[in-house]
Amino acid sequence: MGNHILLVDDDVLLRRSLAFNLEQAGYRASTAESAEDALAMVRRERPDLILLDIGLPGMDGLNALRIIESEFDIPVIFLTARRRELDEVLGLELGADDYITKPFDNDVLLARIKVALRRAQASSASRKGEELVIGDLTIAPAAHIVTLGGKEIDLPPREFDLLHALALEAGNVVSVDDLLTRVWGAEYMGESQVVYVHIRWLREKLEKDPHNPQHIITVRGVGYKLEAQE
Repeated sequence: MGNHILLVDDDVLLRRSLAFNLEQAGYRASTAESAEDALAMVRRERPDLILLDIGLPGMDGLNALRIIESEFDIPVIFLTARRRELDEVLGLELGADDYITKPFDNDVLLARIKVALRRAQASSASRKGEELVIGDLTIAPAAHIVTLGGKEIDLPPREFDLLHALALEAGNVVSVDDLLTRVWGAEYMGESQVVYVHIRWLREKLEKDPHNPQHIITVRGVGYKLEAQE
């Protein structure tokens, strides 16, 4: 069997049809109807990816994600029925790898799952890379640690990968399209909003004044560059 996917949704019909589609596509699917059940299952047997409904009864998907983030390093794709929930997710600094709105096209979901699994594998490989020092910023891919002026900064996987991509080209401008391809994958071309949101989150953690950034500089109409600050 292929990768193990855990599907967490309180809609029994959706669970059945989606689990069937996942197995048809060669994955091994497990299902849970609540975040509490899902966390118990993850602790027992770690899946390769979690499809997580946001609007769950009891503990909601956002709280479940916080626990998954702090205890396990598993890619998560949010399933959301409402646009408002989606805005909430973007407004919250969370480590979900992706989100997809219901009703979704099965092929689109399968493509997104492939991307998230590929990213998870690539990111565990890239963590073995060389340590980078850019002024007061140190990025250690092997340990997945970022320090700023000697103080450790906690970054979710996607933000870490974005900073790492900028650091590999420190001093040079990297276009939004290049960042999308390197960090999210070619399937995300055209979704530049994703980059803007993650840059904003990074600046909130790295900059003294996020509205007047000194580390991550915007080059209008081109992209972003990481500048060394002593």
